[in-house]
Amino acid sequence: MVVGKMSEITSYEKMKDSGIEWIGSVPSDWRVHTLYQLVTQVKEKNSNLQEKNLLSLSYGKIKRKDIDSPDGLLPASFDGYNIIENGDIVLRLTDLQNDHTSLRVGLATERGIITSAYTTLRPIDTSNSKYLFYLLHAFDLKKGFYGMGSGVRQGLNYAEVKELRIVLPSQKEQDAIVYFLDDQCSEIDLAIDEAKSSIQDYKTLKANIISTTVLSGLDGDVGKRKCRIEWVPSIPSHWDTARFVYKNWIRSRLGWKGLKAEEYVEDGYPFLSAFNINNNYLCWEQLNYITQERYDESPEIKLRVGDILLVKDGAGIGKCARIDSLPLGESTVNGSLAVITPNEDLDYRYEYYYLQCNVFQNIIARLRNGMGVPHLTQEAMKEIVIPLPPREEQEQIANFLDTECRKIDEIIELKNLLIIELEMYKRSLIFETVTGKRKVV
Repeated sequence: MVVGKMSEITSYEKMKDSGIEWIGSVPSDWRVHTLYQLVTQVKEKNSNLQEKNLLSLSYGKIKRKDIDSPDGLLPASFDGYNIIENGDIVLRLTDLQNDHTSLRVGLATERGIITSAYTTLRPIDTSNSKYLFYLLHAFDLKKGFYGMGSGVRQGLNYAEVKELRIVLPSQKEQDAIVYFLDDQCSEIDLAIDEAKSSIQDYKTLKANIISTTVLSGLDGDVGKRKCRIEWVPSIPSHWDTARFVYKNWIRSRLGWKGLKAEEYVEDGYPFLSAFNINNNYLCWEQLNYITQERYDESPEIKLRVGDILLVKDGAGIGKCARIDSLPLGESTVNGSLAVITPNEDLDYRYEYYYLQCNVFQNIIARLRNGMGVPHLTQEAMKEIVIPLPPREEQEQIANFLDTECRKIDEIIELKNLLIIELEMYKRSLIFETVTGKRKVV
């Protein structure tokens, strides 16, 4: 439906150079302005807490926030907040040197208060509001704010932003552009949301297949017996159980304080961390490298094919990955990862899937301890019990799950690619429309 509408769009007959680098050519009758000619800065202090509708800017959207649980802020803190109105445009121009991914422009759709650390613009003519938002949003998507000012900047202020040169079509064209983009963007956003929801459904399906198979096997008609593993009422009658630590060699980097950033080298041994585990797969990109001297300090955690990595510290605790190959040669890990080597009774692929099942993840959630940063100790892991099918059956289960998970992962990857394409299309659509490259009147 979106593509069909786009095919009807024509180009303007006469164009001119706007003289604005990021915009380029525009329709010949569009006017060039400096931003301060069209907006004023909003500085309306929330004295005596006259307004309590707390708003925040997140991912380019201005949303309500619960004022009764404001991340530790005291009520008096909101006295200094800015009162904004429907149609105001909010810019987050802080932390420019570190954060290059955030969307920094939002449009207020209701009266409320927002931190005065943000710059709020109010269109002099409110009928320009939505078009100006789309135009500044396009500038934001082009990462234009990062190129303003001079040198490496912590942030920008209104005095600098107000000098931004922009273009303005007639009111009729503005209205048409806004109507068109509202309609098209809502359709694109709906398609993106549907793709994301579908991805979550497939992830849930994958998790259920893994949990069911590693705990029940492939034969649904086999006899069952009671199981001593918590949350597992029964297992196939011919299966055994064993304590995790009795069937694995578990180790991690101990007594080693880590590296300073300047100690990393360009040509050395790959140094994996929890960051390199994504969706329970290893990502051999964006790696740090260490010298041979550092690599040899902990020979017990030099990786081998057949090892399993388990995140034991931090927010990603419980994530895992298996070593099917070492594409970059000899490698090691930092202190956030435990290295697990199953003994001859265990197929490492079967155990890898068991580490992902809901039972093991429930155990991890209960056993992890530590104030602040979650931490899973080897002592706590002694309490973990695992199901133990015959070795041949483990291999059959692993083969089955490799095939099924690969199918689901391929579907998820295609949907992720679709999301990327839709987001790129939306960005292109906004830019080309608000700068007159596509005619919608």
